[in-house]
This record gives sequence, structure tokens and C-alpha cells, in this order.
Amino acid sequence: MEEYKMDRSVVSHSTFEEADDHVTFYKDKTPLERLNHACYIINSIFNVTPFTKVDRTVTFARKHVK
Repeated sequence: MEEYKMDRSVVSHSTFEEADDHVTFYKDKTPLERLNHACYIINSIFNVTPFTKVDRTVTFARKHVK
């Protein structure tokens, strides 16, 4: 599996007050809007679209200890 590194050029510094304002932005949204934002973030992290099929070829099997 390839290793991922965080792109530190994208990270921004903010004060605690600015971070708090970021949280209150999502508190004013409806649950559906928050879910859409979360799906967008997850899709952008994994570089997929909502229509991408799930790769089910990677499986793990182990024996249960008695």
C-alpha cells in the first residue's frame, strides 16, 4: 500500500476564535446539509466520486481463538 503524506501547504493557522466560528457555521446548517458536507470531505480525501464502486477485493480472514 502506498504511503500518504499530508500536504502542509494547504493547512492554515487560525486563532481559537476563528476555529470556534468555523464550528458555529455548521451548527446553523440542517442535518442533511451537514451530511452532504461530510460526504464531500470524505470523497475529496479518498479521491472518489459518490458513484465509485466499493473495492471489495481486500478482505481479511483470521481464526477465532478458543
